[in-house]
Amino acid sequence: MDLPEYQAKEILAQYGVTVPEGALARSAVEAENRARAITCEKFAVKAQIHAGGRGLAGGVKFAATPSAVRDAAEVLIGMRLVTEQTGPAGEEVDSVWVEAAIDNRRNIYIAFVIDERKGVAQLFGAPEGGVAFEESARADPGMLESLEVPRDGDLSGVDVAGFLDRLGIDGAAAPHGAALIAKLVRAATETDALLVEINPLAILSDGQVVAVDAKMVIDDSALYRHPEFEDIARAAPRDKYERVARENDINFVKMDGDIGVVVNGAGLGLATNDMLIDAGGRPANFMDIRTTATSLQIARGIGVLLEDPAVRAILVNVHGGGMTVCDTVAEAINIAYSRSARKPPIVFRAAGQNASWALKIMKDRRLPFEPHDDISGAVKRVIALAKGAE
Repeated sequence: MDLPEYQAKEILAQYGVTVPEGALARSAVEAENRARAITCEKFAVKAQIHAGGRGLAGGVKFAATPSAVRDAAEVLIGMRLVTEQTGPAGEEVDSVWVEAAIDNRRNIYIAFVIDERKGVAQLFGAPEGGVAFEESARADPGMLESLEVPRDGDLSGVDVAGFLDRLGIDGAAAPHGAALIAKLVRAATETDALLVEINPLAILSDGQVVAVDAKMVIDDSALYRHPEFEDIARAAPRDKYERVARENDINFVKMDGDIGVVVNGAGLGLATNDMLIDAGGRPANFMDIRTTATSLQIARGIGVLLEDPAVRAILVNVHGGGMTVCDTVAEAINIAYSRSARKPPIVFRAAGQNASWALKIMKDRRLPFEPHDDISGAVKRVIALAKGAE
């Protein structure tokens, strides 16, 4: 779940990270009133969307007076902002964040990132942040410095000092930088964040550090541990597929392949997708049916796959356990196929509790499926079917 800047800043501020004084406004008049309550020489008026790259796309404007803030807000609110991260359709701006513009000495880039390949958390930083950071990093990847975060989040003072030194955060700024690192890591780990990015982190003339802009991505799979994010998650923009899946107790991520994947369990889902890719296949999705999902809920998730015109075949790989037994999934497939005009072939592998009963349901309901006992054979066959084999 992507958080817009103002929500990321609110969370970071709760953990003690210094952010500029600011407030959210949903109209130009409200923006002017917000500005009048802030004491500063210059204002920043920033479009709030769930994507970065706003500065280069005209989504951030500066104003010298509250009335100029109102003018800037009138331009931004209601516009469709297109950035590198929104795609060509862009995202409509429904609010702006009005804050005190920071007179900074230097701009730093710093981020907490979960490295999914290594299964570890890392800090990344660069001595020069700001709106052109991404372009600079692409041109010179060597500018990025990194520091692995231990699983307990307890970084050594020596490691942090070395990391900050490589970023050029020294002198009076060094202790402020070290304190920021501790707050950043704590905020990220306690909120189950996949990403917390501060860009730019301003270094002021007295050594203080201020998060001028921030972005956070919270792990959707961990939202059940965070009831405080429930309202934010409900309002967060999602594509149609992910919204339907979420409403039906299914973890679902749309991918760009042609093989629909129905799996119960996140680990089994990842392993199945890895096997498909290693064998030359292209998964159309990641799916994890939660143990609490009913056959009707699972059917709605499978219905999402059937609505996707790119899906040419479906691989079912389920292991019946204590709550999600195999025949529940088979019943769900039958319901979904009975409701859809599209009936792509199914390669069906079921093991564990009620696997034989699930197979009987698939046969009795005359579903277009091929049973497989081993996953290697199932993967090869579904790839062939997706490529048009009979």
